[in-house]
Amino acid sequence: MSQSAAPAYPWYFRPLDWLLVGISTLPLTVLYGLARLLYWLMAYVVRYRRRVVLQNLRNSFPEKSAVEIDQIARGFYWHFAQVVVEILKLRTISAAEIRRRAVIENPEVIERFLAENRQVLALGSHAGNWEWILTTGALVFPGRAGGVYKPLTNPFFEAFMLKLRSRMGAEMVPMLSTLRNLIRNRGRGRVLSLLSDQAAGPEDHPYWTNFLHQDTPFYTGADKLAAQLHCAAVFVGIRRVRRGYYRITLTELHDGQTTLPPEEHQLTEAFARLLERDMRATPPDYLWSHRRWKHKREATSHKSQASS
Repeated sequence: MSQSAAPAYPWYFRPLDWLLVGISTLPLTVLYGLARLLYWLMAYVVRYRRRVVLQNLRNSFPEKSAVEIDQIARGFYWHFAQVVVEILKLRTISAAEIRRRAVIENPEVIERFLAENRQVLALGSHAGNWEWILTTGALVFPGRAGGVYKPLTNPFFEAFMLKLRSRMGAEMVPMLSTLRNLIRNRGRGRVLSLLSDQAAGPEDHPYWTNFLHQDTPFYTGADKLAAQLHCAAVFVGIRRVRRGYYRITLTELHDGQTTLPPEEHQLTEAFARLLERDMRATPPDYLWSHRRWKHKREATSHKSQASS
């Protein structure tokens, strides 16, 4: 089954489940108060991945001063604290409230493909509130939205996150089952969300491109899937309008009909450019604690890609 059943977890995790569900029932105004505390702990006490955050920001924005980098870092921690409580709120939030708080401005970009019974790859990133995007998509495109995810090793958090993500009807597809899932649903209009900004390693044979002043590897799955299965593809951008409210914008990358040679990585390159644009526009709203640039291109790989 592509829709993974929530795994069982040891009984001693139940009190944690009750606690998290109880916190989730609190109004968002109260949860944002908790986010203030979480922000203070991450930014000034624990200093959560501060070295990674600052290094990522310095490398990505070499034109900015130390003061500006520090301001962005503090903005990131506040953004991340809000996202944490907003994700937790998904466990109990109503469909009406999520519809009001996260709006897809141009759903017709995807609706056109669904009407033609085409599969759509929705390429997103760890910007804004990425979990609210999937939930919103499940409500806007009922019965036709799914998300690719990497299973967690902890059985409790795996079960908790699966339930949280699928509450509004999203189909959850384990990452290694992506191709099988798309083949099985061929000829059925649906949209499958992929977070395409993960840190691809050498074993993934990534596509390397200059991204925010850095040599950066990207997964090439979208290029291959679009070429092999004639999937359409869209870029999913998200912008916080104000606290707890988001606007999601779709940009067509590929109609699924024209031929895109996968070895040219046109989809991945277009995704990288749009993501770079959005990150420059609102720097604090990206997951800078993610070790996005932990892999370095090998010399042989560099020569091989340059010659191709």
